[in-house]
Amino acid sequence: MKSFGLTLNLQDDADKIAEYRRFHQAVWPEVTERLRACGVQGMQIFLRGTRMFMYLVTDDEFDPKRDFARINEDPTSARWNALMADLQSRAPEASPDEWWAAMDLVFDLDWPQHR
Repeated sequence: MKSFGLTLNLQDDADKIAEYRRFHQAVWPEVTERLRACGVQGMQIFLRGTRMFMYLVTDDEFDPKRDFARINEDPTSARWNALMADLQSRAPEASPDEWWAAMDLVFDLDWPQHR
């Protein structure tokens, strides 16, 4: 099992933020099925203001560059992600080839030195 922390911003628009929240209360079943089929075991997205943080738990074989692209091979998932992209904006620290910017793990309560 692997875990990832990723960050992104929503556009600074109250209506778009409310729309994003509404969409995520009823994610299309085909989208969640595709995520699971591509190795995503768990996903949580947190929001404060416009800043989002996604915590992703995946199979050991999951590779973000390869498998996020595989998710979009499904037309429904691609449509969902395009719709979400209209509400989002890249985090300032994201590299030009990132949409969700990868974050570094700096602490884990389960690390041996913290037991």
